[in-house]
Parts: sequence; structure tokens; C-alpha cells
Amino acid sequence: MISPRLLSISTILGAVLVASAAAAFPVTVKSCNRDVTFDEAPKRAVSNDVNLTEMMLALKLQDHMVGYTGISGWKTLDASLREGVQELPELSPKYPSKEVLLEADADFYFAGWNYGMKVGGEVTPETLSPFGIKVYELTESCSHIMAKAKPTMDDMFVDLLNLGRIFGVEDRAEALVAGYKDGLAKIQERIGTIKEPVRVFVYDSGTEKPFTSGRFGIPTAMIEAAGGINIMDDVEKSWTEVSWEPVIDRNPQVIVIVDYGDVTAEQKIAFMKENPAFKNLDAVKADRFVVLAYVEATPGPRNVAAIERLAEVFHPRNM
Repeated sequence: MISPRLLSISTILGAVLVASAAAAFPVTVKSCNRDVTFDEAPKRAVSNDVNLTEMMLALKLQDHMVGYTGISGWKTLDASLREGVQELPELSPKYPSKEVLLEADADFYFAGWNYGMKVGGEVTPETLSPFGIKVYELTESCSHIMAKAKPTMDDMFVDLLNLGRIFGVEDRAEALVAGYKDGLAKIQERIGTIKEPVRVFVYDSGTEKPFTSGRFGIPTAMIEAAGGINIMDDVEKSWTEVSWEPVIDRNPQVIVIVDYGDVTAEQKIAFMKENPAFKNLDAVKADRFVVLAYVEATPGPRNVAAIERLAEVFHPRNM
């Protein structure tokens, strides 16, 4: 039997914790070019895409969520993520409509431009605002609507810290980010001084023309953190289609394959190896391919581990 005194202490402590959480609000965060204020933590949140959903799960925000969108229509839900969201429904296999979010009675949507929202589309911060649905935009995606500096890994860290503030779990977010930063610092310490960064091409998809990551995609930041340079660094886009000519001219030493969709990573590698146009590429001649899952090549909790794998291929003697 629990004594009345212990019950009283428990009640007091619970009240203190609730009061402390309430005192943290309101909070205002910067989302692209907007300031968004939250009077309390969202209770019925929806995330779009596998990497954004993993950010929510990394912060243990399942209890604040009513579902997620935009995964099964594009990509396979991996085992670890399926376990994390097993109690939550997928509300839409691809980008959600406004009706999908309203039917879920959502009060928060974590998405990005081309990660669940399109410029001028049906679902945007402006179209959702009248319904009381607040939007936080993925920082990497802000280049679609505003001038933005080239990404660094801090962009992903900022998103986690802002989510921590929005949901009242700042300590959790700060601890998570501190761990990622420590891991990144250790990788870069092992790499050491680089005289000349490794030339890297990101091959997402496409045969007639490749779809790749340009200057504003997070792979640029990941490649640089691993001691390389994205050969499409001068393309002022995040993810975009280019022609094969500049790929051949710039002669990548390593090719990063983004693994998702109907065409397997093995098929993409075979295409590069078997096409005579690519036979003189340094990466093809040396068989230097790195396969990253979609969730590793987009902003999210798996980026730092992926950077370590890149560094091991870019600078094997140092790692």
C-alpha cells in the first residue's frame, strides 16, 4: 500500500513538472522566412516523408502525433521506422491533401518544400493557417522559397532543436544534437587535414538525364563533412535534373547512389558500369560507389552515421 505522504509528494512533483512545461510556452521559432509562435505543444501532429518522421521519432514525439504521410507511395518503410510508428496510421501514401489533414484534426504539420508541400500548391503554411494547423518547414527545403546559404549539418541540427522547443522537449533535443555533433567532430578528427577534397557525384535516378543533388541539397553538406566536394556544387538547386555531359567532364572519383524506388541500387551501379560513356570515369574504373538509403541522404537522424561511411570510402587510409 502506498502511503498518503508518498502520494502527496508524487502529486506535488507532477504539478511542478506540468507547471514547468507550461511556463516554457509560448515559444517562437523561425521557419524559413516566417516566425511561428506556439502557445502550447501540438497534440495532433502529422509529419511527411520518412526522414522528417524519423526526426519526430528520434525525439520520442509519437504521443503528440496522429499519423504520418508520404512514405509508402514513394519508398519502403524500413523495419526500425515501422516499429517506431506501428501505432500510428499513414494518412496518405504520398503528399496529403488539405482534406486529409483536416479529417485527422491535425494541429501541426512538419513538412518541407518538395517534402509534402509544393510552391503554389493546395497544402502550404498559408492555406493551412485558417484551419489552425501550424507548419514547420524543413530547413533544407527553404531554398525553394527564399535566398539561403549553402547547407551545413547545422541545418538538420536546427530542425531538431526547433522541434524540441515546439514540443517542450528542449533537453531531449539538445542532448540528441550534442551527440550528433560529437560524432561528427570525431569523424573529422580522423579524416584530418585534406589537401584536395574527393570529387563526388550523387546519383539519385534517371538514365536519359540524371536526377542529383545540387548546391542546396543536404548531400552537399554531408559530402563536405566527409572530406569531399559535390561536383554539382555550382547548380543552384537542392535536388534537380542535369545532363550527363558535366558529370563526365568533371570526372567524379566517387559516386553516391541513393537507394529507393523501383530501380535498385545494384541496377543503378550496373547502368553506370555498363554504359560506355562512363567507362573512363575515375569512380567507375576504381569501382568506388557508396550506397545510401533515401533516409540517409535526406536531412535526418541517420546523416552522421552516413557521413562516417562516406569518409571511409573517401579517405580509407585516415579512417
